[in-house]
Amino acid sequence: MMNLVEEMVEKVAIDLHGETKISVGDNIIDFKRPWKRYTMFEAIKEYTGIDITDMDEAALREAAKMLKVRTDNTMGKAKLIDEIFGEHVEPKLIQPTFITDYPVEMSPLAKKHKSKPGLVERFEAICNAKEICNAFSELNDPIDQRERFEAQLELGKRGDEEAMMLDEDFLRALEYGMPPTAGLGIGMDRLAMIMTNQNSIQDVLFFPQMKKENQI
Repeated sequence: MMNLVEEMVEKVAIDLHGETKISVGDNIIDFKRPWKRYTMFEAIKEYTGIDITDMDEAALREAAKMLKVRTDNTMGKAKLIDEIFGEHVEPKLIQPTFITDYPVEMSPLAKKHKSKPGLVERFEAICNAKEICNAFSELNDPIDQRERFEAQLELGKRGDEEAMMLDEDFLRALEYGMPPTAGLGIGMDRLAMIMTNQNSIQDVLFFPQMKKENQI
C-alpha cells in the first residue's frame, strides 16, 4: 500500500508540473520514488537522539520533560509519544516520508504487527510537515479489540478527552466475523495544498466560499 501511495503522488506531481520536484513555500519537495521510511521509534531517535523503544509511561514523561514537551496527568503512553513526535519530528519532515510500525497504544483499531511485539501494522505519509495519508490493517480480533477499548476507557477516566468509548455493537459485529481488511485515507485537501503551493486550506476548497450567510 505504501508503494501505491508514493506511485500515485509521484504521478500527480509529474502530471501537474512535468517533474517530481515542485516548489512549496520556501522548500523544493521531490516526490520521486522511493520515499524515505522510518519506524515511529527510529524517527524519534533520529530527530531527538533519544531511544524511547522500551520506555514505560514514567520514562516517557521524563523524556518529554527533557525535550521541553508539554505534558499533563491525563496523558498515557500513546499521547506522550504523539506529543514528542508532533513537537520534534513532524515539523522537520519536509520531504515525503513514511512513518511505520506505530506503538499499539497509539492505534486502538489497528492489528498487531506480525513479527514486532508491541507494535501495529500502520503507516502515515508526511510531507511539508503535514500528514497526507493514514493506513493500517484493521483489527478483527474481538478479544483484543475489547481489551483496547477498555484501555481507552481508563484513559478517559484520567481526563483524556480523545480516548475512545467502548462500542458493544462494533464488538458484537467482530464476534460474528470480519475478514482481513486494510484501510487507507488520503487527505486530498492537504495534497492539493502542497501540489498548488497554497498556505490555506480555504484556497483549495471551493465550498466554504460558496456557503450562504445566515441573514439575521
